[in-house]
Amino acid sequence: MADYSSLPTDSVAVIGLGKIGLTLAAVFANNGFNVHGADINEDVVSSINQGISHIKNEPGLEKLVSEAHNSKMLSATKRTAEAVQQSNIIIVIVPVLIDDDNRIDYRFIDQAVLDIAKGLKKGSLIIFETTLAPGDTRNRFGTKIEEVSGLKMGEDFHLAYSPERVYSNRIIRDLQSYPKIVGGLDERSLSLAKQFYTKSLGCELIDVSTLETAEFSKVAECVYRDVNIALANELAMFADEKNVDINEVITVSNSQPYSHLHHPGIGVGGHCIPIYPYFFINKGLTSGLTPLARTINDQMADYSLAKMEEELGTFQDKNILILGLSYRENVKEPTKSTALMLIDKLKRAKANIFVHDPQFTTSEIERYAVLPLQLSDSVIEEIDAIIIQAFHKEYENLDFAAFTNCKLVLDGRNKVKEEEINKLNMTYIGIGNGRGDSNEGRNNAADSNG
Repeated sequence: MADYSSLPTDSVAVIGLGKIGLTLAAVFANNGFNVHGADINEDVVSSINQGISHIKNEPGLEKLVSEAHNSKMLSATKRTAEAVQQSNIIIVIVPVLIDDDNRIDYRFIDQAVLDIAKGLKKGSLIIFETTLAPGDTRNRFGTKIEEVSGLKMGEDFHLAYSPERVYSNRIIRDLQSYPKIVGGLDERSLSLAKQFYTKSLGCELIDVSTLETAEFSKVAECVYRDVNIALANELAMFADEKNVDINEVITVSNSQPYSHLHHPGIGVGGHCIPIYPYFFINKGLTSGLTPLARTINDQMADYSLAKMEEELGTFQDKNILILGLSYRENVKEPTKSTALMLIDKLKRAKANIFVHDPQFTTSEIERYAVLPLQLSDSVIEEIDAIIIQAFHKEYENLDFAAFTNCKLVLDGRNKVKEEEINKLNMTYIGIGNGRGDSNEGRNNAADSNG
């Protein structure tokens, strides 16, 4: 059996050079590993081979990519098998998402695994970092690699799983501060994976008993967050009904050390929380809190729009501005963004939809068949209502007084001070701020403050 220490070089193939994959590749390269990246996007490959990061909003990444390029420790190719042939360690970070019917979509990673198998050398270590349903590393991908390569896992190649656990806009920091969970096919695979991460990342390691335990742990983290956000959203809707401000409730409730209430919002987006619970649901967890949380969180856009429509009377021909195309603040990422759900529903209601997001160009926003808006445009005087969907830092000092025709602000993230909106003779609606059907007393109190 091959020994990691006897392999000729510390050469790593990183398969998938998106936001996380490129960051991993750059960190590995700057920690002494010769990194061969692979990606199907020719523009991504070209930029990396020029020492340029195609990811522009990840602190520290551009510098790391440039330094890795200058030291000739990082290169990229579209030919995955070629990158694998040049490496003794293969890191797989190709996205797995869900389709329109919420079924797991393996298309990209299945192709990547085929290409990995074609270039795999005896004695190599393969580590999957992509979030996967329990059993996929061993049963779907390990067996496919055996079938195509003719090599036997556990004998001819080693197999491990270590889920990525980072957050956009702080990936480099998180790689150092978050413990790395590692599971192996066998003791040898686990040992080799731990040796690699100790040298390449230098972070705390937590080894677990099986591949499936490591896979399960990552999905469980996301389910935990989804379920707890759903609880916050459920309580927020009930708080509206009872004319109670949920934000005040959360603050005082969480003063008790065993209470950790999350904050409600207009919806849950991104490439993790609204997606990965379906990895359990698709594998049989079809009842209980996990699917219920998905239902609750996905209905928040409808709930919020219904509150708006009650105030406006109708959306038809109304000029509605959505602030934030991204799924959350200060990132450029539209995956599963609640903005997309709002756009679809407002189109059906025949509203005129304007979108502003400082992370996106005008042409990028136009791809969603909406009207891009700059906050300096005169058209802001024609906006009837505003939806704060992602509270980017650029909105912290937004002058709502400039929206002279605006009648309503829906604060989908509970970030704006209600009294500031009320002073402008606009109606403020938050998520769980106590504006239910029978809120006359609260409205009168708000009016008196104006």
